[in-house]
Amino acid sequence: MTVIGGTLARYFGMQCLRSMLTVFGGMIVLIAVVDYVEMMRRLSDIPQATALLVFKTSIFRVPQVAERLLPFCVLIGAMWAFLNLSRRLEFVIARSAGMSAWQFIMPGVIVAFIIGVIGTTIYNPISASLQETSRKLEDDLFRHASTETSTAYWGRQRTDEGLSIINAKSSRDQGAELSGVTIFTFDLQGQFRERIEAATATLGDGTWRLTNAKTFPLNGLPTENASLALRTSLTREQVRESFSTPETVPFWELPQYIKVAELSDLAAASYRLQFQKLLAQPFLLASMVLLAAAVSLRFFRFGGVQNMILGGVVAGFLLYVLSKVTDDMSTAELLSPFGAAWLQVTYGGLIGVVVLLYQEDG
Repeated sequence: MTVIGGTLARYFGMQCLRSMLTVFGGMIVLIAVVDYVEMMRRLSDIPQATALLVFKTSIFRVPQVAERLLPFCVLIGAMWAFLNLSRRLEFVIARSAGMSAWQFIMPGVIVAFIIGVIGTTIYNPISASLQETSRKLEDDLFRHASTETSTAYWGRQRTDEGLSIINAKSSRDQGAELSGVTIFTFDLQGQFRERIEAATATLGDGTWRLTNAKTFPLNGLPTENASLALRTSLTREQVRESFSTPETVPFWELPQYIKVAELSDLAAASYRLQFQKLLAQPFLLASMVLLAAAVSLRFFRFGGVQNMILGGVVAGFLLYVLSKVTDDMSTAELLSPFGAAWLQVTYGGLIGVVVLLYQEDG
């Protein structure tokens, strides 16, 4: 009896695939309904926000949100499939046919791995593009309402005159237009020169155009200028990339984003983490199947199934907490992106393998 290609192996694999897709589809519908209601509430005071436009803005956000929940959809789907197979005593038939537990788990592991590969290489670029489209639609709606994106901005730039650190209270056009601007300038030796405060800053060709600017030099009196130009080495693409969240960058473009961010002295840790997480996603989904098998293969006649299912849910929750902690540590550069991404895979896989070894071979 081979692991792949046998009738039973294909049957188990299709059962797992059907359950995983059903759970994922149900999650997408739930997210779509909740997000649409929330968007209607947020945009209810904007006359331009028609029901169709709000629906488009909301539905384009759903794939990216659902992508975050994909590992848990695979976990729940695999548990559902294994419990149904166990309840119908089909695992007993498989064992009587000479298949070990590892053999009828392996088709589910392979299915999850393939889903992970498709999710990383195809689904992620599509969801990232749709998320970016949703943000543009949302920005247009809020711009009509004379509001700004309240996203704090921190950035650095280097020119032949020295280093500048830029802070803004809010932004438009993905960072090309800043409001409430404070700029700290340093010379080539790293010595502080002056602080500039301006009402707005607009990115042009090689300059930031500041309005209502006040300059506070290190040695001298403050000066005011209705308009002031500050040289910059940043392009519109580099500023846009500093504003893009890693989740909105397609998998195939992440290496270029990382390279540009590093060359521009912008933070690249979050991009490197996202790249490693997408690389690890097929293995993470495979480990979710092992974790599901560890809590779902017990025969119903033995009892205690409810406690084992609860254990699987708790293990999934602990995995989520671990992912949040490691992601924050990696973003703060306290943990390497590689370690943060693959630690989750190791955690899920080891728990599943150890429990299965104890149940089946111990």
